[in-house]
Amino acid sequence: MSGNVWTRWPLREALSRQGTSRPRRMLAWAVRLLVLGVLLWSAFSHRHVGIWGALAAAAGVVVAGLAGWAFFRTTCAHRLVSSLALTGLLLAIAVAAQATGFRVPALVIFCGCGITALERLPLAAAGPVTAVALAAYSAFNTDAWLNTTITVAGMALGGYVLRLDAEARGSAQRLLVQERAALAAEAESAALTERARIAREIHDVLAHSLSAQLVHLEAARLLIENGADRERILERVVAARGMARDGLAETRQALSALRGELTPLEDFLAELVSGADNAEVTVTGERRPLPAEASQAVRRVAQEALTNVRKHAQGAKVRLRLDYSPREVTLDVRDWGGRPGELTGSGGGYGLLGMRERAELLGGSLDAGPDEEGFMVTLKVPV
Repeated sequence: MSGNVWTRWPLREALSRQGTSRPRRMLAWAVRLLVLGVLLWSAFSHRHVGIWGALAAAAGVVVAGLAGWAFFRTTCAHRLVSSLALTGLLLAIAVAAQATGFRVPALVIFCGCGITALERLPLAAAGPVTAVALAAYSAFNTDAWLNTTITVAGMALGGYVLRLDAEARGSAQRLLVQERAALAAEAESAALTERARIAREIHDVLAHSLSAQLVHLEAARLLIENGADRERILERVVAARGMARDGLAETRQALSALRGELTPLEDFLAELVSGADNAEVTVTGERRPLPAEASQAVRRVAQEALTNVRKHAQGAKVRLRLDYSPREVTLDVRDWGGRPGELTGSGGGYGLLGMRERAELLGGSLDAGPDEEGFMVTLKVPV
């Protein structure tokens, strides 16, 4: 970009009115009206020109004004040939005005062309145009050469300062547009992330609850097919009803979690095993609040692991150990001493697969498999 500085146009945001404050726009219009007023006053107040000459001069002022407006439009569109042609027309009008005795309008047009060319054209084109315009101003100006030199240098410097100011304003406007686009994209990404989180929560709750109910209902079906007595069948149906009730409670808890109303993780694990005599919870490390996603991952893995124990290892002893370390939290669920359940061969392990995907999304890991005594599930989540 910097190697092409001589042929690079100013930013379109710099050449347009976009991002310009209202006081600045009002000042620009005041300057234009002042210049137009000076030109018209010069046209009608000249003593050596009759009414028709004054009208012709006024028409020249109008043509110059239209050419200046068109010059602003063509430079905004980055059309170099049209812009240079309009600049040439303005300089020709200035020369004609000087030749017919309208010295003030000619000098004003020369100055305007020199400054605006330097402000709005690529430097490779602005340099010659500004040099011609200011040289014409110097040639036709009757002031002392030192005053003329200082004036010309000041106008050239002013034109370049206006260019730098416009470039800064255009860059700021472009950065503002990019920032707004980035914020919109970030908001959209956050919305998609939140939707994905809600979808995972709903999926996890339903998968856990319905899977637990399926265990007992399938067991009831097998008992009916094998001609078991009524009490054993009723026991399974009642257990399925309890799982449905628990599922509703988990759904409410998931909704509370989505609203940020989470119970402490240690209390949740204690409640999860409160009805079982063969399960215990151990917490090590310095306890602290966890991010919502990490906390939910630990809860869901604990639920899924206990469901699998009930499903595949009835009567097994279970130990849940929650360990807080400085950089991660670890949940270790181990069971041993159980007997194969009636539904040991059912299911494809999709619950643990979902938990593993959840852990990986958080930058953690989940390991599950048999160990020396029974089965173990280990979740590690960075915090």
